[in-house]
Amino acid sequence: MSQFDEFDQQGKAPARNTGAIISHAFEMYKGVFLYGLVVMIIYFVADFILQLITGFSLWTDFDSFNDFDDAESRLWRNSEVKFYYSSTGLLNIALTPLYLGLIYVTNKFNNKQQIDFNDLFIGYRQNLGQTMLYGLITTIILYISLAMCGFPFLFVFPLFLLGLPSLLFENLSATEALGKTFNIAKEDYGVFLGVSLLGGLLSIAGFILCCIGIVFTIPFIYVVMYSAYCAYCGKPRQI
Repeated sequence: MSQFDEFDQQGKAPARNTGAIISHAFEMYKGVFLYGLVVMIIYFVADFILQLITGFSLWTDFDSFNDFDDAESRLWRNSEVKFYYSSTGLLNIALTPLYLGLIYVTNKFNNKQQIDFNDLFIGYRQNLGQTMLYGLITTIILYISLAMCGFPFLFVFPLFLLGLPSLLFENLSATEALGKTFNIAKEDYGVFLGVSLLGGLLSIAGFILCCIGIVFTIPFIYVVMYSAYCAYCGKPRQI
């Protein structure tokens, strides 16, 4: 995607601090909210199909136990559960280009350009192999960090904040995108940590609305990635 090599510094980009990046992301999200909702609908439909294939129901199987500890210990002895959770990793990798598409749509909104529904699927039309490879690498790393009591995830995730935008706007390989986001994030890690924590909390805030609200809030983290990229790499010029 060589046309994104130039940057328009006259466009809207936040300052390099947590408050400015989150505020910018919130403003952007108000304009692409419906596209984020489409992404989540696609995800949940795919996840529902995955549950049908594996024979595991995320809600009814947990409801059959009296307490969470009992559910946790018995569920993980179930082969269907193991198959389902291993398959969710593959699902996340397969949908990585869709998350990239939401970032692309956000950039068009920021540039005040007409958005087409097909823009959401641009990740499946270009640099697909590197995008999927990036999804594989990051999924493995983040799953390992979650498996370590979850706490390391909070400190690892900020290092990947600029990866997807770098893949899209600079046509980098997966390893180049990983190297770039790591090198930038480590230089200003405090801001990246603050942006990731606050952006993550806002993204999961939908859980307070009987869980269904998560459909409306989860996509926010991908818009945060875009805003962070604008702050540290400049706003991409849409052509």
